[in-house]
Amino acid sequence: MDNSSEQSNKSEVTQSPGWERELLEKLAFAAVTEQTKARRWGIFFKSLMFLYLIVLLGMAVYPKFKQDIGVDGKYHTAVIDVVGPIAEDKQANADSIIDSLREAVKDKHTKGIILHANSPGGSPVQSSYVYDEIRSIKKQHPDLPIIAVVSDMCASGCYYIAAASDKIIVNPASLVGSIGVLMDGFGFVDVMQKTGVERRLLTAGAHKAMLDPFSPPKEDETLYMKGLLAQVHQQFITAVKTGRGDRLKETPDTFSGLVWTGEEGVKLGIADGFGNQDYVAKELIGAEELVDFTQQERLLDRLAGRLGASFGQSFSSVIKGWSLQ
Repeated sequence: MDNSSEQSNKSEVTQSPGWERELLEKLAFAAVTEQTKARRWGIFFKSLMFLYLIVLLGMAVYPKFKQDIGVDGKYHTAVIDVVGPIAEDKQANADSIIDSLREAVKDKHTKGIILHANSPGGSPVQSSYVYDEIRSIKKQHPDLPIIAVVSDMCASGCYYIAAASDKIIVNPASLVGSIGVLMDGFGFVDVMQKTGVERRLLTAGAHKAMLDPFSPPKEDETLYMKGLLAQVHQQFITAVKTGRGDRLKETPDTFSGLVWTGEEGVKLGIADGFGNQDYVAKELIGAEELVDFTQQERLLDRLAGRLGASFGQSFSSVIKGWSLQ
């Protein structure tokens, strides 16, 4: 009897009016609850990603954050990289290096500056800008040592810059020097003749197509360009003689474009001694702590440069110009 009553009660519950709607409401409510939770988690993770991107953008747009080293009054040695090819569109460009120098000088706890030199050279104009800036800083702050520390290589335009420093410190195996100027290119005249290609060139101006790689070289234009190179070479020589002074032991090969090891460079007065950054900071400058003041390329500048390069490639000049390499 008890069993039959329980079965009847169950059937009454199951068959009670509106149970379908109640079940659907429960299912719908559960689905809405799950969607709400999923949406909240989605917003949470999207917010974290947004903050992460903001931090990355801030670090890319603004020069890299430096620690506040002046709070305890402790002096430091500023380090500025001159690394890689020296050119306006490269990391080692005059604006970045000069900004780095000025930031280091402006910091009242900078006791000296190390130029970390590791470059084959590059633009004589960019190198000259940095050279002049270092000479200007030395006039304004004669007691602030600026020392070039060479790792693998400090050649040509890089040496142009280093010549303005108080000392040039090398490793015995470093390569230094290459005090010369070059202009390079290619000639395709013979190839065109063999392949039957005809050159059609129109100019307004007798020398507008000077050094055109698809035309035979002209003696007067070649002599003219050699004269220009000689002028830039003499500017380079004057800068080195001014910077090195009596330390330079000049020989017929000094300004020939040759490079020397650091060991030979010290003997020739091209460099002053041996060591590394830690040695220079501790023993020559007297502030063992190294702080990197190298200005990093900004993200917006990089994007603008890439956009400019994409347009500029269509109109790039055949003549690349001279370089201190």
